[in-house]
Amino acid sequence: MVGLWGQGGIGKTTLAKAIYNDIYNQFEISCFLANVREASKDCKDLVTLQEKLLFEILALKERLVVSNVDRGIKLIQERLCHKKVLLILDDVNDLYQLHALVGEGKWLHNGSRIIVTTRDNHLLTYLGIDQDHVYKVRELDDDDAHELFSKHAFPTHQNFTIKIDLVDRVLNHAKGLPLALEVLGSFLRGRREDEWESALDGISMAPKKGINDVLKISYDGLEPNEKEIFLHIACFFKGWDNDYVKKILDSCDLKAVIGLKILMERSLIRTEFGELQMHDLIQLMGMDIVNQESDDPGRRSRLWQHDDVVDVLSSDMGTRAIKAIVFKPSEPIEMCINPNAFTKMGMLRLLILHNVRDFQGPICLPNGLRWVEWTGCAHQIPEFSSGPKKLVGLNISEGNITGVVKQFKDFQNLKYITFSNCKSLVRMPDLSCTPNLEELDLRNCKDLVEAHKSIAYHNKLQVLNLEGCSELSVFPNELGSKNLRVLNLDNCTKFERFPDIPHKLETLKELFLEGTPIKGLPASIENLVSLECMYLNHCKNLMSLPSSIYTLQNLEDLALGFCTNLIGFPKYEDSTNPCMTTQLSNLHRLDLQECNLSEVNFLQNLSCSPFLTTLVLSGNNLTGLPTSINKRHHLPGLFFKNCHQLQEIPELPPFLDVFRADNCESLQNYGDLTSIHDFVRRGLTMFDIYSHSKVRFSLSHIQVHTHTCISMWTIHWIQCVVGYCNNRKCKIGGLRKSNKYKVVLHVYACNGVG
Repeated sequence: MVGLWGQGGIGKTTLAKAIYNDIYNQFEISCFLANVREASKDCKDLVTLQEKLLFEILALKERLVVSNVDRGIKLIQERLCHKKVLLILDDVNDLYQLHALVGEGKWLHNGSRIIVTTRDNHLLTYLGIDQDHVYKVRELDDDDAHELFSKHAFPTHQNFTIKIDLVDRVLNHAKGLPLALEVLGSFLRGRREDEWESALDGISMAPKKGINDVLKISYDGLEPNEKEIFLHIACFFKGWDNDYVKKILDSCDLKAVIGLKILMERSLIRTEFGELQMHDLIQLMGMDIVNQESDDPGRRSRLWQHDDVVDVLSSDMGTRAIKAIVFKPSEPIEMCINPNAFTKMGMLRLLILHNVRDFQGPICLPNGLRWVEWTGCAHQIPEFSSGPKKLVGLNISEGNITGVVKQFKDFQNLKYITFSNCKSLVRMPDLSCTPNLEELDLRNCKDLVEAHKSIAYHNKLQVLNLEGCSELSVFPNELGSKNLRVLNLDNCTKFERFPDIPHKLETLKELFLEGTPIKGLPASIENLVSLECMYLNHCKNLMSLPSSIYTLQNLEDLALGFCTNLIGFPKYEDSTNPCMTTQLSNLHRLDLQECNLSEVNFLQNLSCSPFLTTLVLSGNNLTGLPTSINKRHHLPGLFFKNCHQLQEIPELPPFLDVFRADNCESLQNYGDLTSIHDFVRRGLTMFDIYSHSKVRFSLSHIQVHTHTCISMWTIHWIQCVVGYCNNRKCKIGGLRKSNKYKVVLHVYACNGVG
């Protein structure tokens, strides 16, 4: 183990990332586990962290489920003990975190490395890490500090200079702390000398001139819009999805796009994997700003801490100072919310309560609220004061509501409604009462039977999500919502008829119909002129597709896997439009696996899907493939595993990278596969032909020496069909004698059966 320790903002994480990027390729598997302290506040979080480690380091397709911490420890040791591992644990502050992730580290394979970053040197001493393996990350020296500050403070195109003494004053305040240098540099970037002097005078007036005072200079220089957004993120939204937070901020009359951009330019926030992040010192500075507003939590602008929220909501302590409340306990709790708790909160714009059950009685929310989330416990939509409502977002997911109250018609400004996992909801609201609605999420409303007719022609609706509404059987006969972008009906197991599309819909791009019992699609599907993705996997009753499907010129991804009753793809000739030289001209991926198809003749014509990049035909009753497939120059991925009746593989496309033909026992002829030189030269990603005949042998390493390069790949369990190996009686398809190649085959269990 190696330890990196030092104060917050000193650059431990940056140094660890640089080390990781420099050496990770020297290890079999590697993982950078960030923000361990923040991500492991209790045992449940530790289990989540263990699952994340296993998921990332083993490159799993889906997360392993870890039942408890002890089970997680055992799983990690079992999976990693034979591997040379690089593991970086960032920002560790307690021994239980290390114990849950790596134990004492003694089980690790020779050559493995664990790097721990922490603010607590005693933690490293307790672990028994030799001091020779502990590095204290120190403040930057004057030259390095000047270089880092200049990188952020001075744009290359700046046509004026700043006095050296002003730069020296900044460096003196930052005291070599990289975080402070970055934040101050970003704040002062492009500013004139008088602005520098004003900012530095503000720091000098702080009595202790701590790191908070240094960082706060950047906050003080923000405009009101950016200040509000910054404090929201510091108090509530660190680690939240960036796009979701934008919706909330915009709904609260804050200009999210420009505000977030400015905060990023000032180095106050960043995005990582689509989530909003900020350094914990900057977050603490923001929280401190709010806590300093008043000793009385009822007079602060934001509430998020347990005791403060309980004190204010269980009594009549609220005031007009409160702008936002976000409270998300990890387990459901009961709270005696005073019926008048919100009466005086005239400026309240944001209310998010997760897992909070109110057992005292009905409450009344102020009309000025813009965003309300009350998830996990709500039994009805909260009541609002009389008069116009300004609510933009409403989320009552996982509640026990059965219907929508009559006052719903008063919510003219609503754009986002989420009732997902409300398993007792039987009626969809009348959307004509919400003319500005853009997104309606009713996922997993198991008792929902009927989709209201108002969804058929709603002018603003963009996203309609009904996934998992297993009782949904009544749907409008027509669909003409002109701004609809996404329609999700996955696993609506009683949804039998897709509606007609009477007019062109210019915006619908994604259509999800997986697991529905539909038998076909209407010919008017051609009016989905902008459709890019259509997913119909596991539609067991689907028997046919209309020929008009060929006219979907923007369709990129078509998935029909496991549609076991699909008779066949429509004849291409029936769809030929003299105005179109190609059809399905943008289709890149076509999935027809396990459809019981006996032919795919529509692919013979190269004007159909000319830019296909992935073709999945696995598990069908094919006896052959279109001979023109070798002319599909854009096709790098070809899959036809488990085609048990496939007898012949024709000449393959010239730029093929991935080729799978597992378990094709009936193959008699591999066609022209002698162009191995081309495959090797391009670096074939995967070239596997598996079979499960009685006589099997393993070609564990095939080395192909060409004039230009040497490449190696592995082919397992190949059936002896046609070809050549050292045994004169053994025939192996596709590997034929050629004076261009020296083919070295390590053959096991080859009994000379030809």
